[in-house]
Amino acid sequence: MSFVLLALIAIPIGWVASMIGVGGGIFMVPLLTLLYVPTTQIAVGTSLAAIVFNSLSSTFSYARQRVIQLSLAMMILPGAAVGAWLGAYLTDFISSGMLALAFGVVMLYSAGIMLWGKAPKDLAAKFQKKSEDGNSRPHWLFVLIVGLLAGLASGFFGIGGGIVMVPAMTILLGVDIVPAVATSLFVMGPISLVGVAQHAFLGNVRLEFAAPLAIGIVIGAQLGAYTTTRVPQLFLRRLFGIVLLYSAINMILKGLTPPPS
Repeated sequence: MSFVLLALIAIPIGWVASMIGVGGGIFMVPLLTLLYVPTTQIAVGTSLAAIVFNSLSSTFSYARQRVIQLSLAMMILPGAAVGAWLGAYLTDFISSGMLALAFGVVMLYSAGIMLWGKAPKDLAAKFQKKSEDGNSRPHWLFVLIVGLLAGLASGFFGIGGGIVMVPAMTILLGVDIVPAVATSLFVMGPISLVGVAQHAFLGNVRLEFAAPLAIGIVIGAQLGAYTTTRVPQLFLRRLFGIVLLYSAINMILKGLTPPPS
């Protein structure tokens, strides 16, 4: 596939990904696999390289709109960085089946809430604590775990981690969808960079694919960030739910498919 065509394909990927707070790896990894990338590990590493640019482009736009929750992002980042390194490291050593199945089941539940209902009213309260000023704050341990899982998903599956962070922030922490999207994309840059560094060390990044993907995604991410604050929040929740449902089904099928002998 030509450089220009791959960049053009990446534009709508970046647009949708930036709108809903994901990296775009759920689309790019299958795309790279179809392009006969030699191994899944290379597809994952190359996807992560492009996701770094999605994060940078989206963060630039969302920062100007002042919708990033920086304090929450700083709480997520430490666990996410560790998880990203661990996920990338494990790709060469363990089967993805059980991990994919576990993530898929959780994502399926989250997709149902985003599409058709709400989490139990008291659910968010269980993951927050009262501060001295009487306001609710996310519990640091829970946020650390969210970051760890997002990073693990990012490094292992070649995705940005937004499929973990956005539902966690909206369902469990009560964050509105637009700040959740913006914060997710901000966090995504550093954790993807950690994963890329590990994958590059393992020889899993192909620049001939990463470069056109990055160019297209940067353009699409600007369109997505512009669109996000101009559409109803309910629309964003539904759109995220659809993408999450697609991802969950893919993960579950991957988990249930026996590895090649």
